[in-house]
Amino acid sequence: MTEFNWTGEELQEIVDGNRLVLFMKGTPEQPQCGFSARAAMVYQQLEIPFVSVNILADPRAIPAVCEWSDWPTMPQCFIDGELIGGSDIVFEMFESGELLEMISEGK
Repeated sequence: MTEFNWTGEELQEIVDGNRLVLFMKGTPEQPQCGFSARAAMVYQQLEIPFVSVNILADPRAIPAVCEWSDWPTMPQCFIDGELIGGSDIVFEMFESGELLEMISEGK
């Protein structure tokens, strides 16, 4: 990722410019916490390209993302510009079929 200032405008641009976004600890290939691993697994199971942002890459990232999204924990899952929640919420929605339905009805 290029140099990032973690402004609300930059974060909004990422979310608006990508169908699925995952702000996570680590990467999908090397998650750095179990919650991030689970969220990445859910997104991978959807077989839809997604963007992941490693919030451990910069100490400013977690407070900036949490303040911008008004969500206190990581990971944070976005679909079509909307914050869905963390890994527990996304996993439950995936298991119930609600997540795939939401994506199918989306843009």
